[in-house]
Amino acid sequence: MTGPILQTHLPEDMYVSRALPGIQPETGPWLRVDEAYGAQMTRRLALLAARDAAVHYLEPTALPAAQELLEHTLAALPDIGFKITADDVQCPDGRRVQVDFDHPLRTLGRLCQNDFVLMEKRGDEHVLSGGMLCFPASWQLSEKAGRALRDIHVPVHEYTDDIARRVQRLFDGVQVGRPLWRFNQLWYDDPELFQPRSAAEPRRVGAGQSTGPYYRSERQTLLRLPRTGAVVFAIHTYVLKRQDVDLPED
Repeated sequence: MTGPILQTHLPEDMYVSRALPGIQPETGPWLRVDEAYGAQMTRRLALLAARDAAVHYLEPTALPAAQELLEHTLAALPDIGFKITADDVQCPDGRRVQVDFDHPLRTLGRLCQNDFVLMEKRGDEHVLSGGMLCFPASWQLSEKAGRALRDIHVPVHEYTDDIARRVQRLFDGVQVGRPLWRFNQLWYDDPELFQPRSAAEPRRVGAGQSTGPYYRSERQTLLRLPRTGAVVFAIHTYVLKRQDVDLPED
């Protein structure tokens, strides 16, 4: 049995404050590679092989958006250590991945540390139309798939009608070429990256509480795809030992 997959530090801009930052402009690269890339990718590949139905979802009508996301990602990869050839992509850990536009989200799952969630506008709300989610933090892709923003956040007691309207305005306002980002922060007893939880299940003991020995944070970048107009969540997960988290006091 291998040990936990951990980072030793956070990106500098995530050391701002213990208080959760609001949405802010993404000034760095929207995709990143860190010291846990190889280990995280090994875990992702195992999940794709054994739990594909749990980590992958794509509505047939969302295929064009997923293909555009793959195109957009491929364009960004050379700047973060990938080599693109006519036949495949060479990853920072030496693996070579064939690009398959018939299965764009699975291809992304073999390339990137990030999880990806596609949100497409239908009527007045954005709907989760696709996802590659290998590292869920206490939620299940199958329960949120095909649902609108308001329905996705039903279990969250603080998600009021006013907040729902503000979040929808935020999604409507994401502009092409101007990605945004935020991060969350949780404490866990278990450093496992794959932590699905049904909305009907009680939260695991220690999950999210400041008493846990492991700090888990998701850097969530939002960007709009220019051709299909879909909004993408690119989620980079960090898990650190408590002693390696050096956040400033409030």
